[in-house]
Amino acid sequence: MRFTLILLLSFTFFSTLSAQVILDENHIPVDPAELHSLNSPYSATLTFFYNLREDNYDPETASEVLRTTGQSLEESKRLAIQLKQIFDGNGVYVRINEIPNDPNYIDSLHNNQSRYFFDTRILPGVYLEKQNEEWKFSAFTVDQIQSLHKETYPYGTDKLLNTLPKLGNEVYLGLHFWQLAGLFILILLLFLSHKVITLVLDKGLLYALEKFGYGYVGETYLLPVAKVISIYLIIILTTIFIRILQLPIEIVSWILLLLNAAKPFVVTIVFYKIVDIVSMYFAKLAEKTESTLDDQLVPLLRKTLKAFVVIVGTLYVLKEGLQVDIVPFLTGLSIGGLAFALAAQDTIKNFFGSIMIFIDKPFQVGDWITSGDVDGTVEEVGFRSTRIRTFRNSVMYIPNGKIADATIDNHGLRQYRRFYTTLTITYDTPPHLVEAFVQGLRKIVESHPDTRKDYYNIYFNNLSAYSQDIMFYVFFEVPNWTEELRSRHELLISIVSLANQLDVRFAFPTQTLHMESFPEKKTLVPEYSPDAKSYQAKLQEFVSKELNKKD
Repeated sequence: MRFTLILLLSFTFFSTLSAQVILDENHIPVDPAELHSLNSPYSATLTFFYNLREDNYDPETASEVLRTTGQSLEESKRLAIQLKQIFDGNGVYVRINEIPNDPNYIDSLHNNQSRYFFDTRILPGVYLEKQNEEWKFSAFTVDQIQSLHKETYPYGTDKLLNTLPKLGNEVYLGLHFWQLAGLFILILLLFLSHKVITLVLDKGLLYALEKFGYGYVGETYLLPVAKVISIYLIIILTTIFIRILQLPIEIVSWILLLLNAAKPFVVTIVFYKIVDIVSMYFAKLAEKTESTLDDQLVPLLRKTLKAFVVIVGTLYVLKEGLQVDIVPFLTGLSIGGLAFALAAQDTIKNFFGSIMIFIDKPFQVGDWITSGDVDGTVEEVGFRSTRIRTFRNSVMYIPNGKIADATIDNHGLRQYRRFYTTLTITYDTPPHLVEAFVQGLRKIVESHPDTRKDYYNIYFNNLSAYSQDIMFYVFFEVPNWTEELRSRHELLISIVSLANQLDVRFAFPTQTLHMESFPEKKTLVPEYSPDAKSYQAKLQEFVSKELNKKD
């Protein structure tokens, strides 16, 4: 808003030139009769614009440049004035010394016909055409004048072109009084529009959002977008009303160029901020899923969309706003892109590797993975590399291209965590005690809350060199390694307690020297009861005391 006001106020420091064309004194004909010539594009252009200058106002002569079909003189004069206003309102800057002065001029660039186009981008339907040895604005151009005039001055603003000059033509600071008055009205209109829009957004929109419980979202995300949109509306108003003031064409052309560049620039900012709103929505959806990879994908998506918006917005500002021909740039970019792709093929490989990770989801943030020398917990998945925290607390950065091609063992996706060990007991343990001990181990597994109940293997399965071996093969249903260690701890404590209750001794590699027992000394070998019922009683006592108390 401040920039617009400063830009408008600066116009008062320029002297006005009512002519559409800049006349090179070396090209101005000495004989005034030459100003009525139509024998070339140069002379026809000079005749039309020179006779509509404020200091040489002759619309009747200017209307002769129009190829009219049955219009009256007054209608032809009105059309000539409207065509001049179309040039002025669109900021089409005609440089007379650049127009060809060849009576047999051929437009070899567009259609190889005797036509001259002033601006094929802004006014593609306005051109001079040679017929019967005379260069005039074509009949097609004349038919388009009224519609082009309404497009240039929309919403009834064309009526102000005849109303404002009635305020006075006195010249102050290089501008007519009606132009200064119109400039003041425009500044006042923009100021009031800014205040009204700000009041509606800050009070109305924010109040409505707070009423529905979206106050934080509105203030953080929607309100900045709405304010930028309000700037866009002010630019639109400036673009419409600046044409009515009929300021010097060289100034209007630059103003419209800047305003046309400001439109896509503001739109780019709007979409840039909309990306934050979209990212917030996807972040809410990611929070509802169990996968943590979605949470990592949202920031990457936000960065990608913002980069895309900036690139497209920049190209649009250059092409549509500043009228820069970006085709050579895009052509060079495509050729240079091939060389860049060859030089950065590893980077591109890592980029597509990251895409495959997000599509296949072999792991997610927080998973414990193993792949070759890599062993640790996934902390972050980027577009180039994946960050893994090892169990040494160091950080490894692995290119995604290598991860996509590697074999990954994802421990985090395990539903059950296996625990396998061998319990070795001494050879002097009688069979009925071994059987009671195995039964007790099974009851320990069945009573533990984190063990898998539908599949486990506990059997007396081997006779080794120094022990009788019992296979203890179970699974834990726990989410992480810490809970697995806790469950192992509880299970092993119960096993040791059971062994102590049943007087089961664990074996270890030893050499035993047997000596004759003496009457005054007892042997080291324990005396086992030959009755299996006694051990069953002890097992029941262990179950009732140790296992039931956990329930």
